[in-house]
Amino acid sequence: MTWTFTDDVDVFLAAAGPSLAARPVEHTVALSVTERLRRSGAHHYGADDPVLGWWRGADGAVAGTLVRTPPHGAMLTALPPEAVEPLVEALGAGPDLDGVNADRDIAALLAARLPGYRTVQEQRLYRLGTLRPPSPAPEGRARAAAREDRALLVAWVEGFAEATGQSKSSAEWLVDEGTERGSLTLWESGGTPVALAGRSLMLAGMVRVTSVYTPPEFRGRGYGAAVTAESSRAALAEGAAEVLLFTDLANPTSNGVYLRIGYEPVADRVQLRRDT
Repeated sequence: MTWTFTDDVDVFLAAAGPSLAARPVEHTVALSVTERLRRSGAHHYGADDPVLGWWRGADGAVAGTLVRTPPHGAMLTALPPEAVEPLVEALGAGPDLDGVNADRDIAALLAARLPGYRTVQEQRLYRLGTLRPPSPAPEGRARAAAREDRALLVAWVEGFAEATGQSKSSAEWLVDEGTERGSLTLWESGGTPVALAGRSLMLAGMVRVTSVYTPPEFRGRGYGAAVTAESSRAALAEGAAEVLLFTDLANPTSNGVYLRIGYEPVADRVQLRRDT
């Protein structure tokens, strides 16, 4: 039983890719991030090398992974408890574990083993059951974002990042790529954009709805639910077998919206960060 680490995404995917693809719902973020590294290079997310690791159990099969793309923290897939102590011994309380995103049980084990780490956010992963668009729908219509929307889109993706405690560094490329793919959806009211939702690349039959954002002045009118439902419908129309999204558990409004339009809870995750 051992951890293996590399900064080469091809080496990582050769070892751990089949394990990730076998459970795309649970591994949605790891699949998306490593596909981005494969397409755009090791330093897509930042100047430092990525840290990519996999744990093999006693039977030799991959039973957990770690994906870290600085400046972002480490993302852990589900691990057996016996993998935690060797992970801490291998990486310690250094920069490779200054922030960790893990399922609730593994996060608790890590927090107990790493003094000075605290919970900064709790998230819930949802998967779409039967889509139920809001009825009646709010006034307006959905449309695909266009290049001329770029300044607005960048500001809104940055607003989403700020509201959810994420880095704003990816906003411009997310907008440019999303516009090129046609995966950014705006809801308009009276010809004015009032809400945004994006979609990730489809991987292993999975699409994740991302960057759901309504500016403060337009909230409380149902636009967020409408644009999320439309983005979800588009993912299904593109052939997605699973449509997913994450929410901050501290935001009861968004969690309630997603439940109403047909999303169902899958699992909870915890973000830990080391006090500086």
